[in-house]
Amino acid sequence: MALRSLKVLELSGLAPVPFCGMLLADYGASVIRIDRKDDQHNTRLDRLARGKRSISIDLKMPAAIDIFRRLSSQADVLIEPFRPGVMEKLGLGPDVLLNDNKRLIYTRVSGYGQNGSLAMKGGHDINYLSISGLLSMFGRSNKKPHAPLNLAADFAGGGLLAAYAIMSAIFERQTTNLGQVLDLSLAEGSAYVSSWMWTSRDLPMVWFGNQRGENLLDGGAHFYDTYETSDGLYMAVGALEPQFYNQLLIGLGLAPNDEDHHQMNINKMKKKFEQIFKTKTQQEWTEIFNKLDACCTPVLNWNSAYKYKHNQERENFSLTNENKTKLVPIPVPKFSLSKLPSINRPAPFSGEHTIEILHEIGYSKENIEQLIKNNIVQNTERSKSKL
Repeated sequence: MALRSLKVLELSGLAPVPFCGMLLADYGASVIRIDRKDDQHNTRLDRLARGKRSISIDLKMPAAIDIFRRLSSQADVLIEPFRPGVMEKLGLGPDVLLNDNKRLIYTRVSGYGQNGSLAMKGGHDINYLSISGLLSMFGRSNKKPHAPLNLAADFAGGGLLAAYAIMSAIFERQTTNLGQVLDLSLAEGSAYVSSWMWTSRDLPMVWFGNQRGENLLDGGAHFYDTYETSDGLYMAVGALEPQFYNQLLIGLGLAPNDEDHHQMNINKMKKKFEQIFKTKTQQEWTEIFNKLDACCTPVLNWNSAYKYKHNQERENFSLTNENKTKLVPIPVPKFSLSKLPSINRPAPFSGEHTIEILHEIGYSKENIEQLIKNNIVQNTERSKSKL
């Protein structure tokens, strides 16, 4: 497995940090999630915990701090999701933990970064997008900005960038033998993943004007948009290049050599496309465009994406063992040599592996019994293994 020897500590949170931990676990890293004692709410909401182990400890107790420091002294990576200063107040800031373990990659994932006027403020994906400049670019013409769920900040600019930064720091550590602190702001990550949108602003063939929804890739072009079919479903059209556009016109029953069909009259062509697409079902259009190279594909929902022929051939989705109706995407990219763990590894209950992990870091049976008795650590029912 690609990351087999990597040891990761993930402090429990939601969205970006669990996603980062899942990416590392899916490629073979050993990921321990540090859960707060008696906090079942966040762990129930965390749907990105497959293949991880969980230890539940009360970090307000000095003995729990000792446990955490012992864990981090043996780890390669720590990922924490708190506002600036929280870890320092616990006595677990980077100065302390890097002194214990000079090779530790201390990864801080916060909304606005470790400093700046917004650093101590709360926020969510939509807020991070708003100050990054990215939110202003999402939405239809003459409509208010519209956030694309929480993909851009939490997952693209957050968890995915964090995993990339961690691997970069580990690569550098091979030369320096030193860990370091990674300060990842979700707002800055959002801006970074939108770099192309910033650097392409001077391309008139992409940006027709300054208004969102009126440009090449945001719904302003009739050949790059979605269209409703007769059964209330949709087709996605991305026929940017002339050769694809010609094939699109053929599929729609329009003459590709008709100059009128090549004019950039957005309203005229959109209305024509809307009318034509509504004459057939999504399946009928799919069958037509499967025979053409027109960049025209069906807009699939969760269930239909799984059943789609190409996705079946590539095995792009899988049903989980926990619930045979729950679909999940498989890890990508596919490796030619490295064998990756199954995605059907169960997510842990909070504290499920407390006893197991304490044993691994040197605590005796008597020590563990005392820690449980004193409510410093928590052991869940599913982990009723023998001490």
